Amino acid sequence: MKTIGILTSGGDSPGMNAAVRAVVRTAVSEGMKIYGIQHGYEGLIEGNISEMNVSSVSDILHRGGTILKTARSERFMKEEGRRKALDMIETFGIEGLVVIGGDGSYRGGLELSKMGVTVMGIPGTIDNDLGYTDYTIGFDTAVNTVLSAVSNIRDTSSSHQRTTVIEVMGRHCGDIALYAGLTGGAESILLPEKPVDINAVCRKIVQGINRGKLHSIIIKAEGVEMGTQELADIIQQRTGQETKIVVLGYVQRGGSPTARDRMLASKMGDKAVQFLKLDSTSKAIGITGNEIVAHDLADALEMKREFDETALKIVDVLSI
Repeated sequence: MKTIGILTSGGDSPGMNAAVRAVVRTAVSEGMKIYGIQHGYEGLIEGNISEMNVSSVSDILHRGGTILKTARSERFMKEEGRRKALDMIETFGIEGLVVIGGDGSYRGGLELSKMGVTVMGIPGTIDNDLGYTDYTIGFDTAVNTVLSAVSNIRDTSSSHQRTTVIEVMGRHCGDIALYAGLTGGAESILLPEKPVDINAVCRKIVQGINRGKLHSIIIKAEGVEMGTQELADIIQQRTGQETKIVVLGYVQRGGSPTARDRMLASKMGDKAVQFLKLDSTSKAIGITGNEIVAHDLADALEMKREFDETALKIVDVLSI
C-alpha cells in the first residue's frame, strides 16, 4: 500500500495520541502517504481529511485525548452514510485505514472491511473490554487516575470515620474497578460481571468497625445494576456509619498516558502499519503476554473477555 488513513473514534483514551504518532511516523518511514481524518467516522463522511507528516505529530506523545478529535456518528450507522464514507476513501485514494477505538469503532471498521477497505484496529479504550487483547490503550492510565483519587479520598474518609462509595467507569467490563480496588485496598468491589451481595458488603464493614477500623472504601463500576446512591443508603442504614458517594466520571479519561500505555500504543501503531504495508487482510492489533499480536477483525469481535476470578478472590482475602 502507498496511501493510508487514520482516525480515532468513540470515547477518547490516554495514549491515543501516542498511537497516532506511531502510525504516522512509521508510515512516513516506509514511504507511505498518510491522511488524518478528523472527528472519526463523521469526519470521514464529511471529507474532513488532510495529509499528515512527521511534524504533524510532534510533541503529542505525552498528551491525553486525541489531536484527530473524536465523535459518534449516527449517519455512519446507516448504509447511506457508509457509502458516503467509502466515496471519500476512494476520492483520496486511501487503500488502508487505521481505526483507533473500542468495540463500536471496530464494528464500524468491520462494515468498511466488508465493502473492500482494509482496516487495522488499534484498541483505544479505557474500559479494557475487548476480549482478544490482554490490555487496551488507556486502561493503565485510567486505573492509575482512579488509584490516585482513592488515596486522596481515603485520607478524608479516615479523618471523618466514614464509608465512601466510589463509582468508576465500566458499563459492561469492571476491570477498572477491579484493578483499582485491588491495588487501592478497597474493602469491597462491585462489578457488572457479578451480582451484588449487599449482605457481604455490609458484613465486611461491620466486622471492620468491630475490630476498630475507622473507615471503608467501596469501589463500584457504573454498570452495576444497583444505583450508587441506593447502595450508599443501604450501607448507612445497616452499618450506622456515615456513607458518602464520589462519582469520578470523565476525569478517568484524561491526563498524560503512563509509560505502559505509551509503549503499548507505540508498538501497536508500528505493527498496524507493517500489516498494511504487506497488503494484509483486516486485523485487530492486540497484546497477549508480552507479544503484540493480530487477529482477523471479525474473529476478534467475537472473542469474549474472560473475567479475572482470581483477582476478585484476592480482594476478599486481603480486605479482611
